Amino acid sequence: MTAVKRQIMQRQLPTILPQLAANMHPVLQRIYASRGVKTLDELQRSAAGLLPFQSLKGIEAAVKLLEQALTSQQQIVIVGDFDADGATSTAVLLTGLKALGFRFVEYLVPNRFEYGYGLTPEMAELAVGQGAELIITVDNGISALEGVALAKKAGVKVLVTDHHLAGAELPDADAIVNPNQPGCEFPSKALAGVGVAFYVLMALRSHLRQQQYFSQHNIAEPNLAELLDLVALGTVADVVPLDSNNRILVHQGLMRIRSGKCRPGIQALIDVANRTTAKLTAADFGFALAPRLNAAGRLDDMSIGISCLLTQDIGLARQYAAELDSLNVERRAIEQSMQVEAQAFLSQLSFDGAELPECLCLYQHDWHQGVIGILAGRIKEQFHRPTIAFAQGDDGELKGSARSIAGLHIRDLLEQISSQYPGLIKKFGGHAMAAGLTIDADRLDTFKLALNLTAKQLLTAEQLTAVIYSDGELSANCFELNFAQMLQDAGPWGQSFPEPVFDGEFNLMSQKMLADRHLKMMLQTADGKLVDAIWFNADNKAWPNININKVKLAYQLDINEFRDRQNLQLIVRHMDAVTD
Repeated sequence: MTAVKRQIMQRQLPTILPQLAANMHPVLQRIYASRGVKTLDELQRSAAGLLPFQSLKGIEAAVKLLEQALTSQQQIVIVGDFDADGATSTAVLLTGLKALGFRFVEYLVPNRFEYGYGLTPEMAELAVGQGAELIITVDNGISALEGVALAKKAGVKVLVTDHHLAGAELPDADAIVNPNQPGCEFPSKALAGVGVAFYVLMALRSHLRQQQYFSQHNIAEPNLAELLDLVALGTVADVVPLDSNNRILVHQGLMRIRSGKCRPGIQALIDVANRTTAKLTAADFGFALAPRLNAAGRLDDMSIGISCLLTQDIGLARQYAAELDSLNVERRAIEQSMQVEAQAFLSQLSFDGAELPECLCLYQHDWHQGVIGILAGRIKEQFHRPTIAFAQGDDGELKGSARSIAGLHIRDLLEQISSQYPGLIKKFGGHAMAAGLTIDADRLDTFKLALNLTAKQLLTAEQLTAVIYSDGELSANCFELNFAQMLQDAGPWGQSFPEPVFDGEFNLMSQKMLADRHLKMMLQTADGKLVDAIWFNADNKAWPNININKVKLAYQLDINEFRDRQNLQLIVRHMDAVTD
Protein backbone atom coordinates (compact mmCIF):
# COMPACT_ATOMS: atom_id res chain seq x y z
CA MET A 1 0.00 0.00 0.00
CA THR A 2 1.62 3.23 -1.12
CA ALA A 3 0.93 6.85 -0.34
CA VAL A 4 -1.89 8.53 -2.20
CA LYS A 5 -1.11 10.30 -5.45
CA ARG A 6 -0.82 14.05 -5.27
CA GLN A 7 -1.70 16.71 -7.75
CA ILE A 8 -0.28 20.18 -8.17
CA MET A 9 -2.81 23.01 -8.34
CA GLN A 10 -2.32 26.74 -8.70
CA ARG A 11 -3.33 28.91 -5.78
CA GLN A 12 -6.42 31.01 -6.34
CA LEU A 13 -5.85 34.71 -6.90
CA PRO A 14 -8.38 37.51 -6.44
CA THR A 15 -9.84 38.90 -9.65
CA ILE A 16 -8.07 42.20 -9.05
CA LEU A 17 -4.67 42.05 -7.40
CA PRO A 18 -4.29 44.55 -4.55
CA GLN A 19 -1.64 47.22 -5.12
CA LEU A 20 0.43 46.65 -2.00
CA ALA A 21 3.54 48.67 -2.88
CA ALA A 22 4.82 50.21 -6.09
CA ASN A 23 8.28 48.70 -5.73
CA MET A 24 7.16 45.21 -4.62
CA HIS A 25 8.32 42.35 -6.83
CA PRO A 26 5.33 41.12 -8.89
CA VAL A 27 5.86 37.51 -7.80
CA LEU A 28 5.82 38.51 -4.14
CA GLN A 29 2.72 40.62 -4.69
CA ARG A 30 1.03 37.59 -6.25
CA ILE A 31 2.10 35.41 -3.31
CA TYR A 32 0.69 37.82 -0.74
CA ALA A 33 -2.57 38.25 -2.66
CA SER A 34 -3.12 34.47 -2.79
CA ARG A 35 -2.80 34.38 0.99
CA GLY A 36 -5.57 36.92 1.44
CA VAL A 37 -3.48 40.04 2.03
CA LYS A 38 -5.47 43.07 0.90
CA THR A 39 -3.60 46.05 2.29
CA LEU A 40 -0.04 46.97 3.16
CA ASP A 41 -1.09 47.40 6.80
CA GLU A 42 -1.58 43.63 7.03
CA LEU A 43 2.11 43.18 6.26
CA GLN A 44 3.47 45.52 8.88
CA ARG A 45 5.64 43.76 11.45
CA SER A 46 6.20 46.54 13.98
CA ALA A 47 5.18 45.80 17.57
CA ALA A 48 3.04 48.94 17.38
CA GLY A 49 0.75 47.03 15.04
CA LEU A 50 -0.23 44.43 17.65
CA LEU A 51 -3.93 44.21 18.41
CA PRO A 52 -4.85 45.98 21.68
CA PHE A 53 -5.56 43.75 24.66
CA GLN A 54 -8.73 45.60 25.73
CA SER A 55 -11.09 43.48 23.62
CA LEU A 56 -10.01 40.23 25.28
CA LYS A 57 -12.95 39.02 27.33
CA GLY A 58 -12.03 38.58 30.98
CA ILE A 59 -8.86 40.68 30.80
CA GLU A 60 -10.09 43.26 33.32
CA ALA A 61 -11.02 40.56 35.83
CA ALA A 62 -7.65 38.90 35.27
CA VAL A 63 -5.78 42.15 35.89
CA LYS A 64 -7.79 42.79 39.06
CA LEU A 65 -6.94 39.29 40.35
CA LEU A 66 -3.27 39.79 39.60
CA GLU A 67 -3.18 43.26 41.14
CA GLN A 68 -4.66 41.85 44.36
CA ALA A 69 -2.10 39.04 44.31
CA LEU A 70 0.73 41.54 43.80
CA THR A 71 -0.44 43.89 46.54
CA SER A 72 -0.54 41.10 49.12
CA GLN A 73 2.33 39.11 47.55
CA GLN A 74 0.25 35.95 47.32
CA GLN A 75 1.75 32.56 46.52
CA ILE A 76 1.14 31.93 42.83
CA VAL A 77 1.39 28.54 41.15
CA ILE A 78 1.41 28.42 37.35
CA VAL A 79 0.08 25.17 35.91
CA GLY A 80 1.46 24.60 32.43
CA ASP A 81 1.30 22.00 29.70
CA PHE A 82 3.82 19.43 28.54
CA ASP A 83 4.33 20.72 24.99
CA ALA A 84 6.44 23.58 23.60
CA ASP A 85 3.58 26.06 23.79
CA GLY A 86 2.98 25.11 27.42
CA ALA A 87 6.68 25.34 28.24
CA THR A 88 7.14 28.77 26.65
CA SER A 89 3.85 29.97 28.21
CA THR A 90 5.08 28.94 31.65
CA ALA A 91 8.45 30.61 31.12
CA VAL A 92 6.85 33.81 29.77
CA LEU A 93 4.38 34.17 32.64
CA LEU A 94 6.83 33.27 35.40
CA THR A 95 9.54 35.58 34.05
CA GLY A 96 7.07 38.39 33.37
CA LEU A 97 5.39 38.23 36.78
CA LYS A 98 8.72 38.33 38.59
CA ALA A 99 9.81 41.30 36.47
CA LEU A 100 6.57 43.06 37.48
CA GLY A 101 7.34 42.63 41.19
CA PHE A 102 5.78 39.28 42.17
CA ARG A 103 8.08 37.48 44.61
CA PHE A 104 6.38 34.12 45.19
CA VAL A 105 5.81 32.43 41.84
CA GLU A 106 6.28 28.73 41.19
CA TYR A 107 5.16 26.40 38.44
CA LEU A 108 3.87 22.88 38.02
CA VAL A 109 3.79 21.00 34.74
CA PRO A 110 2.01 17.63 34.57
CA ASN A 111 3.89 14.54 33.54
CA ARG A 112 1.71 13.17 30.75
CA PHE A 113 2.14 9.60 32.00
CA GLU A 114 1.08 10.32 35.59
CA TYR A 115 -1.38 13.19 35.52
CA GLY A 116 -2.49 13.69 31.94
CA TYR A 117 -3.27 17.04 30.40
CA GLY A 118 -3.96 20.31 32.16
CA LEU A 119 -5.35 21.28 35.54
CA THR A 120 -6.69 17.89 36.55
CA PRO A 121 -7.96 17.37 40.11
CA GLU A 122 -4.62 15.71 40.90
CA MET A 123 -2.69 18.77 39.66
CA ALA A 124 -5.03 21.08 41.57
CA GLU A 125 -4.32 19.08 44.74
CA LEU A 126 -0.58 19.45 44.17
CA ALA A 127 -0.93 23.21 43.70
CA VAL A 128 -3.06 23.54 46.83
CA GLY A 129 -0.51 21.43 48.70
CA GLN A 130 2.22 23.88 47.67
CA GLY A 131 0.35 26.67 49.38
CA ALA A 132 -1.12 28.27 46.27
CA GLU A 133 -3.33 31.26 46.88
CA LEU A 134 -3.79 31.87 43.16
CA ILE A 135 -3.50 29.22 40.43
CA ILE A 136 -2.89 30.44 36.90
CA THR A 137 -3.23 28.01 34.03
CA VAL A 138 -1.33 28.57 30.80
CA ASP A 139 -2.17 26.79 27.53
CA ASN A 140 -4.85 24.79 29.37
CA GLY A 141 -7.75 25.16 31.75
CA ILE A 142 -10.74 25.91 29.54
CA SER A 143 -11.96 22.32 30.01
CA ALA A 144 -10.67 21.83 33.59
CA LEU A 145 -14.08 21.80 35.26
CA GLU A 146 -13.14 19.38 38.05
CA GLY A 147 -9.67 20.79 38.67
CA VAL A 148 -10.94 24.34 39.00
CA ALA A 149 -13.80 23.21 41.23
CA LEU A 150 -11.37 21.41 43.57
CA ALA A 151 -9.12 24.47 43.82
CA LYS A 152 -12.07 26.79 44.51
CA LYS A 153 -13.39 24.44 47.18
CA ALA A 154 -9.98 24.69 48.88
CA GLY A 155 -10.29 28.49 48.89
CA VAL A 156 -7.79 29.05 46.09
CA LYS A 157 -8.55 31.55 43.34
CA VAL A 158 -8.06 30.46 39.71
CA LEU A 159 -7.16 32.45 36.60
CA VAL A 160 -7.48 30.46 33.38
CA THR A 161 -5.41 31.59 30.40
CA ASP A 162 -5.91 29.34 27.41
CA HIS A 163 -6.55 29.34 23.68
CA HIS A 164 -8.22 25.98 23.14
CA LEU A 165 -11.85 25.78 22.10
CA ALA A 166 -14.36 25.84 24.91
CA GLY A 167 -16.79 23.02 25.57
CA ALA A 168 -20.46 23.34 26.41
CA GLU A 169 -19.60 24.30 30.00
CA LEU A 170 -16.91 26.67 31.23
CA PRO A 171 -14.96 26.14 34.46
CA ASP A 172 -16.00 28.22 37.47
CA ALA A 173 -12.75 30.21 37.48
CA ASP A 174 -12.40 33.69 38.96
CA ALA A 175 -11.31 34.93 35.52
CA ILE A 176 -10.88 33.39 32.08
CA VAL A 177 -8.79 34.90 29.29
CA ASN A 178 -9.19 32.95 26.07
CA PRO A 179 -9.84 34.51 22.66
CA ASN A 180 -11.86 31.42 21.74
CA GLN A 181 -14.26 31.51 24.67
CA PRO A 182 -17.87 32.44 23.85
CA GLY A 183 -18.45 36.17 23.66
CA CYS A 184 -14.82 37.19 23.25
CA GLU A 185 -14.49 39.93 20.63
CA PHE A 186 -10.70 39.85 20.29
CA PRO A 187 -10.20 39.98 16.48
CA SER A 188 -7.58 37.23 16.34
CA LYS A 189 -8.66 33.77 17.40
CA ALA A 190 -5.24 32.37 16.47
CA LEU A 191 -3.21 33.32 19.55
CA ALA A 192 -1.23 30.42 20.96
CA GLY A 193 -1.21 29.83 24.70
CA VAL A 194 2.05 31.75 24.95
CA GLY A 195 0.45 34.66 23.09
CA VAL A 196 -2.41 34.77 25.58
CA ALA A 197 0.05 34.75 28.51
CA PHE A 198 1.99 37.61 26.89
CA TYR A 199 -1.19 39.65 26.42
CA VAL A 200 -2.14 39.17 30.09
CA LEU A 201 1.26 40.56 31.07
CA MET A 202 0.85 43.54 28.72
CA ALA A 203 -2.55 44.33 30.21
CA LEU A 204 -1.23 44.06 33.77
CA ARG A 205 1.77 46.27 33.03
CA SER A 206 -0.48 48.88 31.44
CA HIS A 207 -2.73 48.93 34.51
CA LEU A 208 0.20 49.15 36.93
CA ARG A 209 1.68 51.98 34.87
CA GLN A 210 -1.61 53.89 35.13
CA GLN A 211 -1.59 53.32 38.90
CA GLN A 212 2.00 54.64 39.04
CA TYR A 213 2.96 51.38 40.72
CA PHE A 214 6.50 51.28 39.36
CA SER A 215 7.46 54.79 40.45
CA GLN A 216 5.82 54.38 43.87
CA HIS A 217 7.67 51.12 44.55
CA ASN A 218 10.92 52.19 42.91
CA ILE A 219 10.73 49.32 40.42
CA ALA A 220 12.00 49.66 36.86
CA GLU A 221 9.17 49.13 34.42
CA PRO A 222 9.98 45.87 32.65
CA ASN A 223 10.50 45.69 28.91
CA LEU A 224 8.14 42.85 27.97
CA ALA A 225 9.66 42.77 24.49
CA GLU A 226 12.43 40.75 26.12
CA LEU A 227 9.93 37.86 26.24
CA LEU A 228 9.24 37.86 22.51
CA ASP A 229 11.86 35.22 21.70
CA LEU A 230 9.81 32.82 23.84
CA VAL A 231 6.52 34.03 22.36
CA ALA A 232 7.79 33.51 18.82
CA LEU A 233 9.06 29.99 19.55
CA GLY A 234 5.84 28.88 21.25
CA THR A 235 3.61 30.40 18.57
CA VAL A 236 5.36 28.59 15.71
CA ALA A 237 5.75 25.38 17.70
CA ASP A 238 2.00 25.14 18.33
CA VAL A 239 1.26 25.45 14.60
CA VAL A 240 -1.41 28.10 15.09
CA PRO A 241 -2.35 30.18 12.04
CA LEU A 242 0.12 32.97 11.37
CA ASP A 243 -2.41 35.74 10.94
CA SER A 244 -1.14 39.32 10.85
CA ASN A 245 -1.03 39.57 14.66
CA ASN A 246 0.90 36.34 15.11
CA ARG A 247 3.26 37.29 12.29
CA ILE A 248 4.15 40.43 14.24
CA LEU A 249 4.84 38.39 17.39
CA VAL A 250 6.99 35.89 15.48
CA HIS A 251 8.85 38.54 13.48
CA GLN A 252 9.65 40.58 16.57
CA GLY A 253 10.93 37.49 18.36
CA LEU A 254 13.08 36.53 15.40
CA MET A 255 14.55 40.02 15.19
CA ARG A 256 15.58 39.89 18.84
CA ILE A 257 17.20 36.50 18.37
CA ARG A 258 19.00 37.49 15.18
CA SER A 259 20.39 40.57 16.90
CA GLY A 260 21.84 38.42 19.69
CA LYS A 261 19.24 39.36 22.35
CA CYS A 262 17.74 35.95 23.01
CA ARG A 263 17.87 34.19 26.36
CA PRO A 264 20.56 31.56 27.07
CA GLY A 265 18.15 28.63 26.78
CA ILE A 266 17.05 29.51 23.27
CA GLN A 267 20.66 30.23 22.27
CA ALA A 268 21.66 26.79 23.58
CA LEU A 269 18.84 25.13 21.60
CA ILE A 270 19.94 26.97 18.47
CA ASP A 271 23.52 25.80 18.99
CA VAL A 272 22.66 22.16 19.65
CA ALA A 273 20.45 22.16 16.54
CA ASN A 274 23.36 23.48 14.43
CA ARG A 275 21.46 26.57 13.36
CA THR A 276 22.86 30.08 12.89
CA THR A 277 21.45 32.67 15.26
CA ALA A 278 21.83 35.60 12.87
CA LYS A 279 19.91 33.75 10.13
CA LEU A 280 17.28 31.93 12.16
CA THR A 281 13.89 31.54 10.47
CA ALA A 282 10.40 30.62 11.65
CA ALA A 283 10.90 27.22 10.02
CA ASP A 284 13.88 26.64 12.35
CA PHE A 285 11.54 27.11 15.31
CA GLY A 286 9.22 24.44 13.94
CA PHE A 287 11.71 21.88 12.66
CA ALA A 288 14.77 22.31 14.88
CA LEU A 289 14.06 23.95 18.25
CA ALA A 290 10.49 22.85 19.00
CA PRO A 291 11.10 19.10 18.48
CA ARG A 292 13.92 19.18 21.02
CA LEU A 293 11.80 21.09 23.51
CA ASN A 294 8.81 18.81 22.91
CA ALA A 295 10.94 15.70 23.38
CA ALA A 296 11.08 16.39 27.13
CA GLY A 297 7.30 16.34 27.45
CA ARG A 298 6.96 13.33 25.16
CA LEU A 299 9.46 11.04 26.84
CA ASP A 300 10.33 12.47 30.24
CA ASP A 301 9.30 15.61 32.10
CA MET A 302 8.79 19.04 30.51
CA SER A 303 10.37 20.70 33.55
CA ILE A 304 13.73 20.01 31.85
CA GLY A 305 12.61 22.15 28.91
CA ILE A 306 11.18 24.88 31.13
CA SER A 307 14.40 24.96 33.17
CA CYS A 308 16.33 25.40 29.93
CA LEU A 309 14.15 28.38 28.99
CA LEU A 310 14.32 29.98 32.44
CA THR A 311 18.01 29.76 33.29
CA GLN A 312 20.23 32.81 32.88
CA ASP A 313 23.39 30.68 32.94
CA ILE A 314 24.56 29.77 29.43
CA GLY A 315 26.60 26.84 30.73
CA LEU A 316 23.60 25.36 32.50
CA ALA A 317 21.44 26.10 29.46
CA ARG A 318 23.83 24.07 27.30
CA GLN A 319 23.58 21.15 29.70
CA TYR A 320 19.78 21.25 29.51
CA ALA A 321 19.89 21.62 25.71
CA ALA A 322 22.22 18.61 25.40
CA GLU A 323 19.79 16.56 27.49
CA LEU A 324 16.89 17.71 25.31
CA ASP A 325 18.86 16.83 22.19
CA SER A 326 19.49 13.30 23.53
CA LEU A 327 15.80 12.89 24.30
CA ASN A 328 14.98 14.02 20.76
CA VAL A 329 17.32 11.40 19.29
CA GLU A 330 15.54 8.79 21.40
CA ARG A 331 12.16 10.17 20.32
CA ARG A 332 13.11 9.89 16.64
CA ALA A 333 14.17 6.26 17.06
CA ILE A 334 10.89 5.37 18.79
CA GLU A 335 8.89 7.22 16.17
CA GLN A 336 10.66 5.51 13.26
CA SER A 337 10.00 2.10 14.81
CA MET A 338 6.34 2.93 15.32
CA GLN A 339 6.06 4.24 11.78
CA VAL A 340 7.42 0.99 10.37
CA GLU A 341 4.84 -0.91 12.42
CA ALA A 342 2.04 1.39 11.25
CA GLN A 343 3.10 0.96 7.61
CA ALA A 344 3.15 -2.80 8.03
CA PHE A 345 -0.36 -2.67 9.47
CA LEU A 346 -1.64 -0.51 6.64
CA SER A 347 -0.01 -2.70 4.00
CA GLN A 348 -2.14 -5.63 5.16
CA LEU A 349 -5.35 -3.79 4.40
CA SER A 350 -7.13 -4.82 1.24
CA PHE A 351 -7.89 -1.39 -0.22
CA ASP A 352 -5.69 0.77 -2.40
CA GLY A 353 -5.21 4.55 -2.25
CA ALA A 354 -8.47 5.23 -4.04
CA GLU A 355 -10.45 3.24 -1.48
CA LEU A 356 -8.95 4.55 1.73
CA PRO A 357 -11.47 5.11 4.51
CA GLU A 358 -12.28 8.67 5.43
CA CYS A 359 -10.15 8.42 8.58
CA LEU A 360 -7.27 6.17 9.59
CA CYS A 361 -7.38 4.82 13.14
CA LEU A 362 -4.32 2.92 14.40
CA TYR A 363 -3.42 1.18 17.63
CA GLN A 364 -0.69 -1.07 18.92
CA HIS A 365 -0.38 -2.08 22.55
CA ASP A 366 3.31 -1.18 22.90
CA TRP A 367 3.24 2.22 21.20
CA HIS A 368 4.61 5.13 23.22
CA GLN A 369 2.06 7.67 24.46
CA GLY A 370 4.45 10.52 23.94
CA VAL A 371 5.03 9.83 20.24
CA ILE A 372 1.60 8.91 18.90
CA GLY A 373 0.88 12.54 17.95
CA ILE A 374 3.92 12.69 15.70
CA LEU A 375 3.06 9.28 14.26
CA ALA A 376 -0.48 10.41 13.47
CA GLY A 377 0.94 13.48 11.75
CA ARG A 378 3.34 11.44 9.61
CA ILE A 379 0.64 8.97 8.52
CA LYS A 380 -1.74 11.85 7.80
CA GLU A 381 0.86 13.48 5.55
CA GLN A 382 1.53 10.27 3.66
CA PHE A 383 -2.05 9.22 3.05
CA HIS A 384 -3.87 12.57 3.25
CA ARG A 385 -6.44 11.26 5.67
CA PRO A 386 -7.34 12.44 9.17
CA THR A 387 -5.46 10.04 11.42
CA ILE A 388 -5.84 8.99 15.04
CA ALA A 389 -3.13 6.93 16.72
CA PHE A 390 -3.82 5.25 20.06
CA ALA A 391 -1.51 4.01 22.79
CA GLN A 392 -2.29 2.11 25.95
CA GLY A 393 -3.29 4.20 28.94
CA ASP A 394 -4.17 3.23 32.49
CA ASP A 395 -7.14 1.28 33.84
CA GLY A 396 -8.21 -0.23 30.52
CA GLU A 397 -8.13 3.08 28.64
CA LEU A 398 -6.57 4.11 25.35
CA LYS A 399 -5.03 7.55 24.86
CA GLY A 400 -5.42 8.92 21.34
CA SER A 401 -3.80 11.71 19.37
CA ALA A 402 -5.52 13.02 16.23
CA ARG A 403 -4.22 15.01 13.26
CA SER A 404 -6.48 16.35 10.54
CA ILE A 405 -6.45 17.62 6.98
CA ALA A 406 -7.67 20.98 5.69
CA GLY A 407 -11.45 21.20 5.76
CA LEU A 408 -12.11 18.88 8.71
CA HIS A 409 -12.14 20.42 12.19
CA ILE A 410 -10.98 17.44 14.20
CA ARG A 411 -12.15 18.69 17.60
CA ASP A 412 -15.61 19.41 16.20
CA LEU A 413 -15.63 15.91 14.71
CA LEU A 414 -14.90 14.41 18.12
CA GLU A 415 -17.57 16.58 19.70
CA GLN A 416 -20.11 15.34 17.16
CA ILE A 417 -19.17 11.72 17.86
CA SER A 418 -19.42 12.36 21.60
CA SER A 419 -22.87 13.86 21.11
CA GLN A 420 -24.18 11.12 18.81
CA TYR A 421 -22.63 8.25 20.79
CA PRO A 422 -22.81 9.27 24.48
CA GLY A 423 -20.09 7.74 26.63
CA LEU A 424 -18.01 6.47 23.70
CA ILE A 425 -15.36 9.19 24.19
CA LYS A 426 -14.45 9.73 27.82
CA LYS A 427 -12.42 12.94 27.34
CA PHE A 428 -11.37 15.06 24.37
CA GLY A 429 -10.08 18.49 23.46
CA GLY A 430 -7.94 20.34 20.98
CA HIS A 431 -7.87 22.46 17.82
CA ALA A 432 -9.02 22.30 14.23
CA MET A 433 -5.97 20.34 13.11
CA ALA A 434 -4.94 18.44 16.26
CA ALA A 435 -6.76 16.91 19.20
CA GLY A 436 -6.44 14.40 21.99
CA LEU A 437 -8.95 11.91 23.37
CA THR A 438 -9.46 9.01 25.76
CA ILE A 439 -11.64 5.94 25.15
CA ASP A 440 -12.12 2.55 26.81
CA ALA A 441 -9.92 -0.06 25.15
CA ASP A 442 -12.80 -2.48 24.64
CA ARG A 443 -14.68 0.15 22.59
CA LEU A 444 -11.97 0.75 19.98
CA ASP A 445 -13.82 -1.06 17.18
CA THR A 446 -17.03 0.82 17.97
CA PHE A 447 -15.09 4.08 17.93
CA LYS A 448 -13.53 3.28 14.54
CA LEU A 449 -16.98 2.67 13.09
CA ALA A 450 -18.41 5.87 14.59
CA LEU A 451 -15.36 7.84 13.44
CA ASN A 452 -15.70 6.90 9.80
CA LEU A 453 -19.49 7.15 9.72
CA THR A 454 -19.28 10.69 11.11
CA ALA A 455 -16.34 11.71 8.92
CA LYS A 456 -18.16 10.44 5.83
CA GLN A 457 -20.89 13.01 6.51
CA LEU A 458 -18.39 15.87 6.80
CA LEU A 459 -15.74 15.22 4.14
CA THR A 460 -16.03 15.71 0.39
CA ALA A 461 -14.10 13.96 -2.38
CA GLU A 462 -12.26 17.22 -3.07
CA GLN A 463 -11.08 17.46 0.53
CA LEU A 464 -9.80 13.89 0.37
CA THR A 465 -7.74 14.65 -2.73
CA ALA A 466 -4.12 15.31 -1.87
CA VAL A 467 -3.22 18.65 -3.39
CA ILE A 468 0.00 20.62 -3.40
CA TYR A 469 -0.78 24.27 -3.96
CA SER A 470 1.68 26.16 -6.12
CA ASP A 471 2.36 29.86 -6.53
CA GLY A 472 3.03 29.22 -10.22
CA GLU A 473 6.09 28.93 -12.40
CA LEU A 474 9.16 31.10 -12.05
CA SER A 475 10.93 32.90 -14.86
CA ALA A 476 14.63 32.27 -15.41
CA ASN A 477 15.72 35.47 -13.64
CA CYS A 478 14.15 34.25 -10.37
CA PHE A 479 16.64 31.40 -9.95
CA GLU A 480 19.01 33.69 -8.09
CA LEU A 481 20.20 33.98 -4.50
CA ASN A 482 18.85 37.50 -4.09
CA PHE A 483 15.34 36.41 -5.11
CA ALA A 484 15.45 33.49 -2.66
CA GLN A 485 16.63 35.85 0.07
CA MET A 486 13.80 38.27 -0.73
CA LEU A 487 11.26 35.46 -0.26
CA GLN A 488 12.86 34.42 3.03
CA ASP A 489 12.78 38.01 4.31
CA ALA A 490 9.12 38.41 3.27
CA GLY A 491 7.94 36.07 6.02
CA PRO A 492 7.58 34.88 8.64
CA TRP A 493 5.90 31.96 6.89
CA GLY A 494 3.97 29.24 8.65
CA GLN A 495 0.57 27.72 9.28
CA SER A 496 -2.15 29.36 7.12
CA PHE A 497 0.50 31.67 5.66
CA PRO A 498 2.56 29.03 3.89
CA GLU A 499 6.05 29.44 2.51
CA PRO A 500 5.95 29.93 -1.28
CA VAL A 501 5.91 26.80 -3.42
CA PHE A 502 6.48 26.88 -7.18
CA ASP A 503 6.19 24.33 -9.96
CA GLY A 504 7.79 23.69 -13.32
CA GLU A 505 9.46 21.20 -15.63
CA PHE A 506 13.21 20.60 -15.57
CA ASN A 507 15.74 18.39 -17.31
CA LEU A 508 17.15 15.86 -14.84
CA MET A 509 20.91 15.98 -15.39
CA SER A 510 22.09 13.85 -12.45
CA GLN A 511 20.62 12.01 -9.49
CA LYS A 512 21.96 10.09 -6.52
CA MET A 513 20.57 8.88 -3.22
CA LEU A 514 22.13 10.17 0.01
CA ALA A 515 21.93 8.05 3.16
CA ASP A 516 19.42 5.86 1.32
CA ARG A 517 16.75 8.52 1.97
CA HIS A 518 17.41 11.81 0.22
CA LEU A 519 17.59 12.26 -3.56
CA LYS A 520 20.23 14.77 -4.59
CA MET A 521 19.81 16.13 -8.13
CA MET A 522 21.21 18.54 -10.66
CA LEU A 523 18.44 20.13 -12.71
CA GLN A 524 18.45 22.26 -15.83
CA THR A 525 15.93 25.03 -16.47
CA ALA A 526 14.34 25.62 -19.88
CA ASP A 527 16.95 28.26 -20.68
CA GLY A 528 19.85 25.99 -19.76
CA LYS A 529 20.63 27.15 -16.22
CA LEU A 530 21.85 24.44 -13.82
CA VAL A 531 20.28 24.31 -10.33
CA ASP A 532 20.91 22.03 -7.36
CA ALA A 533 17.92 20.24 -5.85
CA ILE A 534 17.24 17.82 -3.04
CA TRP A 535 14.19 15.69 -2.23
CA PHE A 536 14.19 14.70 1.43
CA ASN A 537 12.74 11.29 2.29
CA ALA A 538 12.29 10.34 -1.35
CA ASP A 539 10.95 6.90 -2.28
CA ASN A 540 14.15 4.88 -2.56
CA LYS A 541 12.27 2.12 -4.39
CA ALA A 542 11.41 4.46 -7.25
CA TRP A 543 14.48 6.72 -7.26
CA PRO A 544 17.10 7.14 -8.60
CA ASN A 545 15.82 6.13 -12.03
CA ILE A 546 18.31 6.41 -14.89
CA ASN A 547 15.48 6.06 -17.42
CA ILE A 548 13.99 9.44 -16.45
CA ASN A 549 15.53 12.60 -17.86
CA LYS A 550 12.71 15.11 -17.41
CA VAL A 551 10.63 15.84 -14.32
CA LYS A 552 7.82 18.09 -13.10
CA LEU A 553 8.42 19.51 -9.65
CA ALA A 554 6.70 21.30 -6.85
CA TYR A 555 9.52 23.00 -4.99
CA GLN A 556 10.66 25.76 -2.66
CA LEU A 557 13.67 28.01 -3.10
CA ASP A 558 16.33 27.58 -0.47
CA ILE A 559 19.74 29.07 0.28
CA ASN A 560 22.17 26.28 1.07
CA GLU A 561 25.26 27.19 3.07
CA PHE A 562 28.35 24.98 3.08
CA ARG A 563 31.85 26.00 4.15
CA ASP A 564 30.93 29.69 4.16
CA ARG A 565 29.61 29.52 0.61
CA GLN A 566 26.00 30.03 -0.43
CA ASN A 567 24.24 28.51 -3.39
CA LEU A 568 20.66 28.28 -4.59
CA GLN A 569 18.96 24.97 -3.95
CA LEU A 570 15.48 23.69 -4.71
CA ILE A 571 13.75 21.78 -1.92
CA VAL A 572 11.51 19.31 -3.74
CA ARG A 573 8.03 18.78 -2.28
CA HIS A 574 6.75 16.51 -5.04
CA MET A 575 8.16 15.11 -8.26
CA ASP A 576 6.70 13.27 -11.25
CA ALA A 577 8.45 11.92 -14.30
CA VAL A 578 7.61 13.64 -17.58
CA THR A 579 7.26 11.28 -20.52
CA ASP A 580 7.20 12.40 -24.14
